Amino acid sequence: MAVTGIVAAAAVLASGLAMVGGAAVAGQRLASAADAGALAAADAASGAIPGVPCERAAEVAGTFGATVEDCRLDGLIATITVSAQLGPVTARAAARAGPPP
Repeated sequence: MAVTGIVAAAAVLASGLAMVGGAAVAGQRLASAADAGALAAADAASGAIPGVPCERAAEVAGTFGATVEDCRLDGLIATITVSAQLGPVTARAAARAGPPP
């Protein structure tokens, strides 16, 4: 009986740690989507690449499985917010990119 309890507790702990690890990976992936999208938008705004900045950001973020919720341009500085569904939770990340000050 004690062995069964120990095995069950270990299984629950391992399952919880796997979910936390998966959430951490998904969070880093979402942050990467925001960074890459902001860089793409800033490059398009500066003319370094062709296209409409916010459309470029959405295209790049989509490759990460994220959706652009907000895209703003202030001159050559792009700020975007992306989101993705992680199970029952909607996670968000934001990034800003542009020329150096």
